[in-house]
Amino acid sequence: MNKLKQYECTVIIDGGLQDDAIAAAMELVNKTIADKGGVIHNVLDVGRRKMAYLIRKSSIGSYAHIDFEAEASAIAEIERVFRYEESILRFLIIQLSSPLLEMRARVEKYSVMLGSPEDQVESEPAADKK
Repeated sequence: MNKLKQYECTVIIDGGLQDDAIAAAMELVNKTIADKGGVIHNVLDVGRRKMAYLIRKSSIGSYAHIDFEAEASAIAEIERVFRYEESILRFLIIQLSSPLLEMRARVEKYSVMLGSPEDQVESEPAADKK
């Protein structure tokens, strides 16, 4: 039996599509990963953004980032489905190595302890008013 490995996938869907078509494409992405034996942990829908260059004559893309676990043999099948889907402009699936996972854990730990820079900026004007 193969061991599940951790992966992350970034997908760019054609931003010129209607919202329901983008949602259907995201549902296809999630369904494909789940059908191939993957376990999705986190889906971050970044939304529509202007791309740095045209991809298939599109200048706007809807970005999504997915963290999941799957067997190594399933990745080729997932990529095959993504490659033939016309609404998906680009995708990238990478395996997360142990050093990268350890670094992520440290960053999350310290960002919780220190707080985000936006929180610190907002708290300073409130202190000046008092």
